[in-house]
Amino acid sequence: MLIPIHVWIVKDEDGVTLVDAGIPFMAKGIQQFIETLNAGPLKRVMLTHGHGDHTGAILKILNVTQVPIFAHRIEIPYIEGELPYPRRKKAAISIPKQITQALPETNQGVLQTMGGLTPYLTPGHSPGHVVYYHQQDQVLLAGDLFTAKKGELRKPMAMFTADMTEAIRSSSIVREIKPLRLEVCHGSSVLQPANQLDTYLKS
Repeated sequence: MLIPIHVWIVKDEDGVTLVDAGIPFMAKGIQQFIETLNAGPLKRVMLTHGHGDHTGAILKILNVTQVPIFAHRIEIPYIEGELPYPRRKKAAISIPKQITQALPETNQGVLQTMGGLTPYLTPGHSPGHVVYYHQQDQVLLAGDLFTAKKGELRKPMAMFTADMTEAIRSSSIVREIKPLRLEVCHGSSVLQPANQLDTYLKS
């Protein structure tokens, strides 16, 4: 069975933000879709985390257009191959050093909004996993915090999740934000996901 891989393109006043970058062969399609939007240039890439199916097209995109790449500061040592992801035997470089920047934070450690997207740290699937909330449309781009099938929240894929207990704890962000819609990298859209959270936690 093929596993779907979703990335997200968000239009804002000053151009386009790409959230996650899929796998290498997706680069051309991503770039072509951005061009068809006629919404301005790609301004930045914001990563939910650094696993290869979320960073694979980065270098091909950078060959065409030089834009900043952002991830949570906790995630960057894993992305750059300095540390192995938990439960993995060896470190691996997802993106070479000096390319990925830390998501900007206030002095109090609150992640700042960029391109209309507000990041929230949701560790568990990876140490520095984040989700992005688009307030204007009330959509939560949840990366691998969940999977989903037929509109139902499911657990993230266990074999790729660093700490399932922590990932489940991070799911409370859905109750906090109460988005109208939640999108995952692997699976379908989920409407009113906060209404499913109690069932999810018992599953």
